[in-house]
Amino acid sequence: MKSADGRDLHGVVSGAGPVTVVLLHGWTLDSTCWEPVARALTGVRVLRYDHRGHGRSAEVDASTMTLEQLADDLAAVLAAEVPEGPIVLVGHSMGGMTAMALAERHPGLVARVVGLGLVATAAGELGATFPDWLRTVNERRVFASAAWTGRRALARHPVLLKPAMRAMLVGRHPSRAALRKTSETIAACRPSTLSGFWTTLGAHQRQAALAAYAEIPVHIMVGTRDRLTPPRYSRRIREALPHAELTLFPDAGHMLPLERTDGVTARIQALVGAAVSA
Repeated sequence: MKSADGRDLHGVVSGAGPVTVVLLHGWTLDSTCWEPVARALTGVRVLRYDHRGHGRSAEVDASTMTLEQLADDLAAVLAAEVPEGPIVLVGHSMGGMTAMALAERHPGLVARVVGLGLVATAAGELGATFPDWLRTVNERRVFASAAWTGRRALARHPVLLKPAMRAMLVGRHPSRAALRKTSETIAACRPSTLSGFWTTLGAHQRQAALAAYAEIPVHIMVGTRDRLTPPRYSRRIREALPHAELTLFPDAGHMLPLERTDGVTARIQALVGAAVSA
């Protein structure tokens, strides 16, 4: 697969059916975090890929690490890989923000979206999660250091990240598989990718863009113990999309595709069913 500016994007297409489900992953993650859900979906074609700078997709300059560019990349992937037919778009965290940016930049494509899943994401105000003092310290001291820019991965030993992942990204009593996969994926992330997308996430304000999805089925999902995009962000999205369904997963954290695979899959399958029966 190719990005909007011709860079290689690693993607996977599986299954077959009248509807294509497009799964968009979050910041510092990759498309393998959607694998359990992709395997569980039935009667649909599933497309997932690694965003630029993530996973097995090509490295890119930090100046192109923006939500606007991710929306353009998504538009390019859809044009090449899903040239016709209905689309159910599902975004986890930064993937959900990419779907919002798509609505701003490519409204013609949004007309083909027949269902939207917003998983552990936000329409803005992420500054409350990433305080100004922390941003300043990271940008001036960490992100600019040779120890940061010279590394190929955040950590050589994923097990060392487990305590931090347990504290930040997963909820109460996560499965060993969910915690292990979260730690392994983030450990493999390029440091330049983490720092490169930092600014665009802080600037993300797209509550108004949600109006583009007002006429289609939408399902919002969030864990009650999500520390990065807590339930108040999902409730704000629902204010803009009052017809949307909202599911709060008790005791789950930010990594819903891994922590609550069955529940997330069931709600995506429901979006597909609504599209097929329409």
